[in-house]
Amino acid sequence: MDLSQIKMVATDMDGTLLNSKGEVSRQFFELFEELRQLGVIFVAASGRQYYSIIDKLKPIKDDIYVIAENGALTMHQNNELQTTEIDRETYLELLEIARKLEGSQVILCGRKKGYIEDYGQDFVDMFSEFYDRYEIVEDLAEITDDTYLKIAICNQKGSEKYLYPALKHLENKLKVKVSGEIWLDLSHNLANKGHALQQLQQHYGILPEETMVFGDYNNDLEMMGTATYSFAMQNAHPNVKAIANYTTKSNNDNGVEYMLSKMIASKKTTIM
Repeated sequence: MDLSQIKMVATDMDGTLLNSKGEVSRQFFELFEELRQLGVIFVAASGRQYYSIIDKLKPIKDDIYVIAENGALTMHQNNELQTTEIDRETYLELLEIARKLEGSQVILCGRKKGYIEDYGQDFVDMFSEFYDRYEIVEDLAEITDDTYLKIAICNQKGSEKYLYPALKHLENKLKVKVSGEIWLDLSHNLANKGHALQQLQQHYGILPEETMVFGDYNNDLEMMGTATYSFAMQNAHPNVKAIANYTTKSNNDNGVEYMLSKMIASKKTTIM
């Protein structure tokens, strides 16, 4: 495994770069400074809202690329590089379907903010960890002054068992992604982390063998295919472990930082 040629690193956030408390380690920020000095491009790629991602990575937010909402939005220094949205007709059709899923909460992930109906304070407390900007509205169908990037659906009993079976028939025209234990996302078919990352690779002329990616859940699968050095976290979903070329330590054991340290050491040895 020759890590000395790496020019781009992309990592998921929840379950990957963030520990189980939703924190970024001090070690990561120290390693990032070394990456920057070595000219390595860093990409944070998450199902989270853009504003939530940059809040977690505030000290370096102007030095990184951000792929948000599972690839529906790519940003750099607060500049919008690409959006892949759902049209209003499709949005309303999906909203009608999602509202019929018993025991579930529906979120419209817009470009400006996230939108929810009143599901109670407990849900808001949980939801606000992932959405830095949001609004509680009377009717999600009445949102007309924002871009529809994604519909996220939450079911506390489990997304893979209680949501995916009811929505997998939509996969012929949309991305239907189990993105976490209680989350499922519906978005445009091209709105995925892999497609968004490929656009950045093409822009910079960076090859898969010059790319390192990290992920833990099904919304990372397409991203795994963009890099020779694809790493599943030890805590990753079996689907991710099956497709990734390598495995690293868990998010709580700083698995991303562990491999970044190895890569940095390899590049420094080559330079010397």
